[in-house]
Amino acid sequence: MQYSHSDAELVRQPIGYWSWAAHRATVDRIRAALAEIGTTQPQCWVLARVADAGTAKNRDDVSRLLGNYLDTGADGVDAEIDATVDRGWVAQDAEGGLRLTAAGTDFYVRAAALQADLWEERHRGISEEDYLTTLKVLQRFIHNTGGRAWHH
Repeated sequence: MQYSHSDAELVRQPIGYWSWAAHRATVDRIRAALAEIGTTQPQCWVLARVADAGTAKNRDDVSRLLGNYLDTGADGVDAEIDATVDRGWVAQDAEGGLRLTAAGTDFYVRAAALQADLWEERHRGISEEDYLTTLKVLQRFIHNTGGRAWHH
């Protein structure tokens, strides 16, 4: 791969721009691929949270957790939960418990496989060590600027 600048020039490049550009490229790619199979990234988040629960996951808990993902907000997550229910992927009981339906399980498996392929695509040519260093550096930037990024 050819980089945009020499090493000496890269160390002077603004992190704000490059982290934003990486974010845009990554999120745009994920969302475009998920749209091709007929879903949205937030719907996949809902399916993943419900699938990981094992038992019925409370709607309020899912909404609270996912509301912080990429500035989605509670209203956006609630609409995406409703969409997964409307599509027959998630069933909601009277107490707000959510569980995957058979159709939801089938679709989740398909979406998870696509997400795994996208992970491999993004990580091509990047060692685990480099990835770990990158995440630690980004978290240090967040810490140093008084930001908050943890969503769990």
